[in-house]
Amino acid sequence: MFSGIVEATATVVAIRKEQENLHFTLECPFTDELHIDQSLAHNGVCLTVVSTDGPRYVVTAMQETLRRSNLGLLRIGDEVNIERSMPMNGRLDGHIVQGHVDLTAECIHIEEADGSWVFTFRHAFDSAMARRGYFCVDKGSVTVNGVSLTVCEPTRDTFKVCIIPYTYEHTNFHNFKVGSIVNIEFDILGKYLARMQEL
Repeated sequence: MFSGIVEATATVVAIRKEQENLHFTLECPFTDELHIDQSLAHNGVCLTVVSTDGPRYVVTAMQETLRRSNLGLLRIGDEVNIERSMPMNGRLDGHIVQGHVDLTAECIHIEEADGSWVFTFRHAFDSAMARRGYFCVDKGSVTVNGVSLTVCEPTRDTFKVCIIPYTYEHTNFHNFKVGSIVNIEFDILGKYLARMQEL
């Protein structure tokens, strides 16, 4: 479980395909603190560390993960938002994030707002999935590439988020442009409430 508070960015230094899996080798500031079998969120996707070597570590993404996320679009040199799992005695500074990406969204607009930025994203809309809690609500929480954010002005298939300078500089938001594809995880509490209404 994660909180959506990104610790750092990691850089992709190698990608190896093995059957339908992709093995990503990355470098991050705290690789020396990682261990095999540890969970680490990459752009909001929970992946397991399978090996470490000096400043580098390796994680593997299977086909289902690649289908639902933007990890298959990564190239060598790309920055990835990373977060270690939340300690049970820690503060929940963001919101409850599982690291189970629901779908991808496209950045369709970026607007500077007196020192901050407003990003607009569009995602696929499916009414059956919406009834199961896969949607955004105004002032609710959403995770974009692993970053816990507050939703503004949601529609059926779009929403906005406001990004302060610290978040812009310390996550891969500074690399986004119109057309960028990001990972989205909708709020798990909304999914549970929607499921309870079905029973």
